[in-house]
Amino acid sequence: MEKHAHPHHDPSGRLLISIVLNGMITVAEIAGGIVSNSLALVSDAIHNLSDTLALMLAWAANRVGERKPDARRTFGYKRFEILSAFINAALLTGISLYLIYESAVRFLHPEPVKPGLMLVIAIVGLAGNLCSMLFLHHDSEHSLNVKAAYVHLLGDTISSVAVIAGAVFIYYTGMAWIDPLLTVVISIVIMIQAYRILRESVGILMQSTPATIDLTKIKMLVESHPQVRNIHHVHCWQLQDHDILFEAHVETDRNMMLSESNSLMAEIERLLQENFGVTHTTLQMEFETCEDTAMIKQPGSYD
Repeated sequence: MEKHAHPHHDPSGRLLISIVLNGMITVAEIAGGIVSNSLALVSDAIHNLSDTLALMLAWAANRVGERKPDARRTFGYKRFEILSAFINAALLTGISLYLIYESAVRFLHPEPVKPGLMLVIAIVGLAGNLCSMLFLHHDSEHSLNVKAAYVHLLGDTISSVAVIAGAVFIYYTGMAWIDPLLTVVISIVIMIQAYRILRESVGILMQSTPATIDLTKIKMLVESHPQVRNIHHVHCWQLQDHDILFEAHVETDRNMMLSESNSLMAEIERLLQENFGVTHTTLQMEFETCEDTAMIKQPGSYD
């Protein structure tokens, strides 16, 4: 039995608009950063470049994820979206670490910047990022893949605000060290956001039990059924953001007819869907078959 608790959201069109916007911003900021000699503006441009790549990956993942299952990939291509989210977050972390290194070099060897041009380009970047975020805000709540791209945009929006404030400060004080300092702060903020996505995407790729699922509560609920003696050899994992899969052995209280066990199986599937949001369930019904009835089966001891 397979149920989908969440409506499908297709963000492809909004992703394409955001790709175009961020591509234009990237070109403008790279040129402006070079002319104004602003590392913070160049860092903002690099973040925008990573945004563009992230959005392109998100768009591609969304399209690939729509492909139908086949004999080779029976679950379809939905996991590709999670892989895309992982790549995006890892890329963002790497870029942030590089910018922190460049900031350290700039601290040791300060260089003058042109705050006027820096300010104008940063305002353009802020406007573009805000537009892209508005396009993707709703979709980011329904897809980890789009959320990863959205976090890129959020980071760049914060970055643009910081660059604007820094440009104004440098203009009035002449303190050029503000430029690399801003870069470090921006990079740290982005790394924190990226870490959260990395942690969630790695959990899904490693087929970890979803954070919203308590296997002990599931065991107690299923075993409270009068026709169930115990439930064991339990596995629960996510295919992607919304698809939660569950499999287990269910030992019945007696040697049932097939029709009876099918009815019991349907009841258990309904309980799991209604109480835990499980969308796909595979149950092995049995009676006095497994010697080991531990909830979690240890490696090397499968029947």
